[in-house]
Amino acid sequence: MSISTRPYEGPDDLRLMQQLCVEAWPSQWHVGDLAWDRFHRAGHEPEWRTTLWLEEGRCVAWAWFRQPEGELAFLVHPKRRELTAEVVLKEDARSTSALAEDTQTVAVLERAGYVATTADEPFMVRLVRDLADLVDPVLEQGYELRHSPELAARVAVHRAAWEPSRLTEESYANVMRAWPYRADLDCVVVAPDGSFAAFCLAWLDRENGVGEFEPVGTHPDHRRRGLATAVSTYALHRLREAGAHTAVVYARGDAAYPAAKLLYESLAFVQHVRTRTFTHP
Repeated sequence: MSISTRPYEGPDDLRLMQQLCVEAWPSQWHVGDLAWDRFHRAGHEPEWRTTLWLEEGRCVAWAWFRQPEGELAFLVHPKRRELTAEVVLKEDARSTSALAEDTQTVAVLERAGYVATTADEPFMVRLVRDLADLVDPVLEQGYELRHSPELAARVAVHRAAWEPSRLTEESYANVMRAWPYRADLDCVVVAPDGSFAAFCLAWLDRENGVGEFEPVGTHPDHRRRGLATAVSTYALHRLREAGAHTAVVYARGDAAYPAAKLLYESLAFVQHVRTRTFTHP
């Protein structure tokens, strides 16, 4: 069967890319990653060149070249691995990443001239948790757990937690319109004064039964109160109610930024795989 390529043309193509994420799971990419990464950074989408490889209308590979970073994100269907070299050479990227355990892709990157960064440089780990056995969330008096948050307050707590942030009300509205966003999986902690104190956005890959956290944060004024733990636990319950049997989250794995990984490990997540970053001289 012949395979054709063409540029990304809009949200319908994002759905094709996400369907490849579903079919290729477990890979580096969850369906929620694409929705979040594509839309939350206001004004950046026109700078991103994206190419789809199509076979009878199905996406079997994609390459997403992100400017101004010069970073290449990509995914190839497990049954079409022969496309990997073509995909990674599609753009003159400065950097890319792959799962360290995916030795076939790592070998292709190395043959294409990419060089792995040193072991002490930043990398990500995927942490996994079974949803069969969950504890109830615990909150300080006066705080409340909620889902389906109001847009302006939701954006405000994210921007405070991740300052400086590129999230805007317009870009988060685009996130909320993207598949597979669900308001019942957009979880927040409400502070005694009515503002939002912490958040956890969960995404569900219903076909694989896997939910993902992307992103999680706490307002600086409300840190060290266990709110990230509480809202993440609440999100785990909501994922299970929505039909997930497993939850995953990515966190920095290097020693320079241990806090997020320690949080998820306290929630019974365990490390499953890690990424390797590659640069092109």
